[in-house]
Amino acid sequence: AALASGAEGVGLFRTEFLFMDRDDFPSEEEQFDIYRRAAAMLKGKPLTIRTLDIGGDKFLDYMETPEEDNPVLGFRSIRISLARPEPFKTQLRAILRAGACGRVQVLFPMIQSVEQIRGAKAILEEAKAELREEGLAFDENMRIGIMVEVPAAALIADRLAGEVDFFSIGTNDLTQYVLAADRLNEHGAHLYDPYHPAVLRLVEMAVAAARRAGKTVSVCGELAGDPLALPIWLALGVHELSMAGALVLPLKSVLLRSSAEAAAGVWNRVSRLSTAAEVKAALREAAAAAAAESAAGPAGPQA
Repeated sequence: AALASGAEGVGLFRTEFLFMDRDDFPSEEEQFDIYRRAAAMLKGKPLTIRTLDIGGDKFLDYMETPEEDNPVLGFRSIRISLARPEPFKTQLRAILRAGACGRVQVLFPMIQSVEQIRGAKAILEEAKAELREEGLAFDENMRIGIMVEVPAAALIADRLAGEVDFFSIGTNDLTQYVLAADRLNEHGAHLYDPYHPAVLRLVEMAVAAARRAGKTVSVCGELAGDPLALPIWLALGVHELSMAGALVLPLKSVLLRSSAEAAAGVWNRVSRLSTAAEVKAALREAAAAAAAESAAGPAGPQA
């Protein structure tokens, strides 16, 4: 369905759904078969597989986790993987093996420190060593990425860029953590706004750090699929946008009518504003002006 919509790959393969609604961890072979088939369907387009991201609001009935007052800030995601390395290594083995069947890259969620990414990479190297010894085919040079969704990761993006091949900026969680606002909480949802200048400033920092290091950057989350935000991504130099398949064609339509030069001007204005309301108003004004110019067509003779 994503390919039919014009997608150029899968920017975020959410593996947690393979682990839910069952009685035990999926085996390496079961995971490998699913990842392999997804890679084959993409026919050379990239498949970005995010490692198990549970905790917070997603739990596994067969895995005991501590009761916490605030699970969103607690034992979850990469923290669980590093504390329970065996199922983590099993998943990494399956991902590495799928890399021999297509263009696969691995993505580690909720990284907040250099120590965490180095710990994840160490387990990845253990998985590689085991596969080598067993004579199983795998991608020896698989690209490694991290989710930039914790403010700490954006603030030390220059350090983290030296550890990985790409960033994927998760705007949903980044917004939630930056603003200390749960978008699902009826009393705090009005505070959740990805157009808040603080969120955009951290995104700008992360993208700039990656580009200085020569690393690619993708953006995922609701903001990635919002046409209103497109000038921001063009101006900052984001390489990829990951969104629901149904949003691909509408966004491509806007992209084809967009100008990088105009986007730079929009960002220059937007980045100086003080509130989310002002940012959105400026982006709407720019979008309306671009639409009017497009509707008017070229002023001179047409080729």
